[in-house]
Amino acid sequence: MTATTLLFRDNAYARSCTATVLDVTPEGGVILDRTVFYAQGGGQPGDVGVIRRRNGDSVAVTNTVYGSDRSQVVHLVGTEAAPRFSQGENVDMELDWERRFKRMRVHTALHVLSVVLPYPVTGGAVGDGDGRLDFDIPDAGLDKAELTERLNALIARDAPVTERWITDEELDANPGLVKTMSVKPPRGSGRVRLVEIEGIDLQPCGGTHVRRTGEIGQALVTDIEKKGKQNRRVRLSLVD
Repeated sequence: MTATTLLFRDNAYARSCTATVLDVTPEGGVILDRTVFYAQGGGQPGDVGVIRRRNGDSVAVTNTVYGSDRSQVVHLVGTEAAPRFSQGENVDMELDWERRFKRMRVHTALHVLSVVLPYPVTGGAVGDGDGRLDFDIPDAGLDKAELTERLNALIARDAPVTERWITDEELDANPGLVKTMSVKPPRGSGRVRLVEIEGIDLQPCGGTHVRRTGEIGQALVTDIEKKGKQNRRVRLSLVD
């Protein structure tokens, strides 16, 4: 089985690419040999956009997910559109970039929020311009205005955001790198991707991020909810 090359891992700013159809699925998915579309996971939704066939046919991708063994990426186009594609066919694909870039900004902002609130993370979600993290916090007393001020002070540093890889063994030797209690870092290939915000944060993550924190822009802590005795859900939003 040919694996899908994940172009978004090396360049989250790539908006389009050419690819070859490997297969179609009964559920209305198209599997390609390479993709710039992020596949749903780690609290970040799958990308949407279009696949264009060489005959001029343009097909909407409504979500992107991993296949059963996670080696291939499935672009969901619907059970009516998928049979139009044939194995070996070359296609062009293009992201809904505006939506993706908002998700990149939010995802990076959530990493910064995990520094403002240095508690174990029990859950999280990235939205289109907003997001949330759930924290294991024994005591409440959180102030939205104060958290917003501290969050934006870190964002304003315009710190570089980079990634590098370590081995599974290196991660096992440094368990403190993992902040999330419910979402485990993507493993299985023998190595784990670390995302570093220079001077601010370092943690395993398979998601897409901006190149510098300044690209996040202003963020606002919009709500703090109590979700159980020791669980607090903190929501943030991009100001624009």
